[in-house]
Amino acid sequence: MKESFKKEGKFNYLELGEGTPIVILHGLMGGLSNFEAVTKNFSAKGYKVLIPELPIYTKPLLKTTVKNFAKYVREFILHKKLDKVILLGNSLGGHIGLLHTKLYPELVKGLVITGSSGLYENSMGVGYPKRGDYEFIKKKSEDVFYDPTIATKEIVDEVFATVNDRSRLIKTLAIAKSAIRHNMGKDLPKMNIPVGIIWGKNDTVTPPNVADEFHELLPDSDLYWIDKCGHAPMMEHPTEFNEHLQDWLTKRNF
Repeated sequence: MKESFKKEGKFNYLELGEGTPIVILHGLMGGLSNFEAVTKNFSAKGYKVLIPELPIYTKPLLKTTVKNFAKYVREFILHKKLDKVILLGNSLGGHIGLLHTKLYPELVKGLVITGSSGLYENSMGVGYPKRGDYEFIKKKSEDVFYDPTIATKEIVDEVFATVNDRSRLIKTLAIAKSAIRHNMGKDLPKMNIPVGIIWGKNDTVTPPNVADEFHELLPDSDLYWIDKCGHAPMMEHPTEFNEHLQDWLTKRNF
């Protein structure tokens, strides 16, 4: 997907395909490549898939908040002159998508969340972040998935590098605190935009009851489950994730 990477002003992003725009929002520790299967599949099926690189580690500390990232997404959509996008977010990306939808509903046609924060999330554990302890980081990275082998050395190395970089670590903690402060429980019942919820039945970061609560609170949502699946369904079960997403897009006539 590297040949599809673009840099325009302050925006770095991937763009593939033509058609209805799907803007994908990655999570805190998740790279753009986490959505490779989604990007390849839907860019070939009449969708323009865009993944902006969120400036999680480049914004000033005081601006490292969910709200500022939601504003950044708005700026990106306006920069690309997109008309009514479908937002798709995993983990923190889902939370950013939810807040963006609340703040700028005129820009959003539909929203898909998977393993999203915004109501509740289990942190990386009491001892997190343990700097310098590779085995600890490896175990925590594996716990994100139902199948621990999905946490490749590349993924573990990236998380390890992040928690051992003081600046990145401080910003990681800042955005995590911002996510906790920005609980969306009271906002969800007022959000009338169609929402697809695709969730791993074995998610330990945002457990299944979180998906049930999103489904209950959102006025117009559809809930899809993926069995033997953790916090990142689009990585762990890409084919099944794509099938659910396609089903939702078809049902909603998007």
